[in-house]
Amino acid sequence: MAATKAQATVKVAAAATRRDTLQAPVSGRGATENEVLRTSIDAKARGMVADALKMALADSYAMYVKTLGVHWNVTGPSFFGLHKLTDAQYKELHVAADALAERIRALGHVAPASFSEFRKMSCIDVETPHKTTPEMLKELVADNEAVARRMLEASDVAAENNDKFSEDILMQRIGVHEQNAWMLRSIIV
Repeated sequence: MAATKAQATVKVAAAATRRDTLQAPVSGRGATENEVLRTSIDAKARGMVADALKMALADSYAMYVKTLGVHWNVTGPSFFGLHKLTDAQYKELHVAADALAERIRALGHVAPASFSEFRKMSCIDVETPHKTTPEMLKELVADNEAVARRMLEASDVAAENNDKFSEDILMQRIGVHEQNAWMLRSIIV
């Protein structure tokens, strides 16, 4: 019993030391969150991965907005099926954008959170006027394919910086965008 109590005391002290180290300012000045953050990758690598994730977040958010617009404006004989499909896709994109933003924060960086930031960073044009349903679907196919390619580039950055967790998130996103493109392409044919 005494050994167990002593072990518990050591664990509590070690946890307090780790907590103090994470919260302690660097070089006697107030440190930024990124300077005191301790993760599996170093600060320079975190910055490069965070930048890649910011582009992935911008693309995901732009796809969310565009897919939601298609969901609202789809018409024609396939309305119900397309409405349901785009409903599932935009909801999944919302969850994905949140996960990407939270990973950026976990790396000690600020996640972009404005339309202007997303517009500058994304490869997706969300400023297009309303189009016919076939035109909107063709755009969503092309956009999903473009985002899958950009997610691949971002996953390469994560891999090069040995950030397995971010690489995994991005690899999963590639699969989702490729599947979305396939489903939409199948409807157009």
